[in-house]
Amino acid sequence: MNLTNSDQGQAPVHDAGRGHVEKLRAVLNISRRMSTMTDLASLRALITREAKELLQAERVSIFLLDRENCELWSAISQEGKIMRFDARLGIAGAVAMSGQPINVADAYEHPLFYKEVDAETGYRTRTLLAVPLHNLDGAVIGVGEATNKVSGFFADEDGEILAALAAHLADLFENSPIGAELKTRGSERPVDPATPMIDGFSTQNIVGMSDRIRSIIRLIDQIRPSSVDVLIQGESGTGKELIAKALHFNSPRARYPFVALNCAALPDNLLETELFGIEKGVATGVDRRIGRFEAAQGGTLFLDEIGDLSLAAQAKILRVLQERAVDRIGGRIPVPIDVRVIAATNRSLETCMQEKRFREDLYFRLSVVRIQTPALREIPEDIAVLANHFLQKHCAAMTLEPKQFSESAMKRMACSDWPGNARQLENEVKRLLASVRGKTITEDLLAPQPERATAPQPERSLAEPAKSLSQALEALERQMIHDALIASRRQQAQSRPGSRIEPAGLVQKAKKTRPAGRLTSSRGQPAQAKSEVRPLTAGMINRCKEQSELSLFTSSCWKYSWPLAGAAVSHDDFETALATLDDRQGVLTGFVIGRAPVIIVHGP
Repeated sequence: MNLTNSDQGQAPVHDAGRGHVEKLRAVLNISRRMSTMTDLASLRALITREAKELLQAERVSIFLLDRENCELWSAISQEGKIMRFDARLGIAGAVAMSGQPINVADAYEHPLFYKEVDAETGYRTRTLLAVPLHNLDGAVIGVGEATNKVSGFFADEDGEILAALAAHLADLFENSPIGAELKTRGSERPVDPATPMIDGFSTQNIVGMSDRIRSIIRLIDQIRPSSVDVLIQGESGTGKELIAKALHFNSPRARYPFVALNCAALPDNLLETELFGIEKGVATGVDRRIGRFEAAQGGTLFLDEIGDLSLAAQAKILRVLQERAVDRIGGRIPVPIDVRVIAATNRSLETCMQEKRFREDLYFRLSVVRIQTPALREIPEDIAVLANHFLQKHCAAMTLEPKQFSESAMKRMACSDWPGNARQLENEVKRLLASVRGKTITEDLLAPQPERATAPQPERSLAEPAKSLSQALEALERQMIHDALIASRRQQAQSRPGSRIEPAGLVQKAKKTRPAGRLTSSRGQPAQAKSEVRPLTAGMINRCKEQSELSLFTSSCWKYSWPLAGAAVSHDDFETALATLDDRQGVLTGFVIGRAPVIIVHGP
């Protein structure tokens, strides 16, 4: 009886084990049949039918990664038609960028879910499992997706099954005629004339795979249903206008005009006419003309270099943004407008506000959403992607045979500073195409560029505790004193005027920055040492000189006594002395207040 009960208790475990074995056999069977297929239609039927049943999912799809165009496209799907979207968006995009699987229990609650695919297909995604497709080199070439588990959620077992199928598919795509057929299909871009091109400028025009660029792309996607004003800040040549266009063409205003105005190119007396318009008869020969605000009615007005506007012009723009109406020059009735404003500048508006050169109220009115575009030196991993993009773009524009960069040329470009950012890089590529005749662009053909300066950072022990605010301030003050005294080589050896630290204040700062030490001068008596007095030998001084840590200007002999905790020093010709000595005994710091040499010695 007990044996029967025991057998009954173990039955679910045995059933679960048999079920898992059966699924593994099914995976092996599907993989064997994949390897024998030579046409895409048969493979699509196998994946969308049998793989779907094996995973108990409503749909199974395969997306391939097109790195050149930075997009994912549906190679195998239930609909059988090709869909394309930005590879940096959505859960599939996150899997393609990270190479890690993602299992989502509620798609519409997940922050990365890209709803536009559902909008395109009319399908409603609830649960989703996505795994990467890796080639033999380990690079991600696509993403496999299973959507809507028939009952419950996708389990780890489902992830293993989909990953196994994805591995076989990746091998098939890389080493079979089906792979060549898919590459041909992926390069085709049919355009349906009946479909309005509302995505004429998508996020895919913003090239880059770095985290900074991907975060900008995700932000554009997050705010696409709204029409809030946006402020874009960044150096010249970092693609601020590209982002402005992507914001416009991925918003509800995409079917309406995108109007751009460079505020720095117009003087104040013409700016008002350009922005607000003018009525007929205001002056002789003047006809009625609408301004840029009215020209962008229903769409987006892009105000580039808004930081160059005068305060008077800023006040007029602020009023238009508040009232949502413009007054034409010579007009009597305000004209209502419905315009989204996107502003851009290469200046630090925060600094301009502090200097009273930019209105705070206009800044806060514009910066509902703020985007900071990274300089090229901040995203060196994107330099190769951009260089290849410009190379292909201008080879096609100049009708030249395809060219490529050598590996050494790529490394050289990635290490360059590129102060002009992407614009400078693009012009360098155009110069190379105009002057290089061969198919490969080598390192010696590149124009000289300033290399990125990377100051070495001192290593910090993991065991070292983080500094408190007071400790950080003390360290900063100590460094300022050090810098001021190093730069000062005057006869009285006072700190430089730029430091604005008076001699007496310098003494107080020195006391405060190292309270453990004691400060005395040659005109006073040294504090009683806590340990024996030792001579400050010439050997110690020479070691400091060898380490470039001591700056002394004297011609006489030394007459020092050196207690470990505090000492005095006198020297007739001692103009400036600043030293840091760490000889397992303590730290010595010396400087001059007027004609009184001062030594601070801190214990170890």
